[in-house]
Amino acid sequence: MDALLAGYVAGTLAEPALILVRSHLEISPVNRGFIRDLEAFGGDMLEEIEPAAITGREEKLKAIFSDTAFENAPSLTSAPRKPSDILPNALRDFLGYDLKDVPWRTRLPGMKEYKLGEIDGCNVSMLWIRAGMAMPTHTHHGTELTLVLDGGFSDGIGHYIRGDVSYADESVDHKPVADDDGDCICFAVTEGDLQLTGPVGRFFAPFIRG
Repeated sequence: MDALLAGYVAGTLAEPALILVRSHLEISPVNRGFIRDLEAFGGDMLEEIEPAAITGREEKLKAIFSDTAFENAPSLTSAPRKPSDILPNALRDFLGYDLKDVPWRTRLPGMKEYKLGEIDGCNVSMLWIRAGMAMPTHTHHGTELTLVLDGGFSDGIGHYIRGDVSYADESVDHKPVADDDGDCICFAVTEGDLQLTGPVGRFFAPFIRG
């Protein structure tokens, strides 16, 4: 997680991963202090670097200040959450939907998905999993970041609730199970393909990947 947050501060994350971290920071206070410390450290390092001449100064400044990302970047502290307000602002703007309008598609009984497709080299999805539902056992050819937006799940490695980020890669073979007390809604960003490893998962693979 520290490397992910460092990439966020450095501006090296793919766009979907950046949105995932922004959303995490909006709804969870856990890492806000760490982000501020990283930004302060980066500022100190910049002060120690010898200045260099800039070519095309006016054009570069114009491009920077015309970037709407600065205007749309959310504050690390978000407004009080309403009972129906599940999506953080950064994610709502990225999706272009409120949660009630997300065009879900049923993948398995008790599992729905909204695929945004491949964005900036990442596969991006919203997931809805019925309370108590177990996902197929799987590993990854790459990395998988999952932000919990509502409810929670366990996967034998940890228990994740609203605002938590689960990280998995090729070294992880897990079976996420939604908590019994409510449906689980997540935002998932993966680099590389998911590989189903259990016999049930392999049977349902064509339905999940379609």
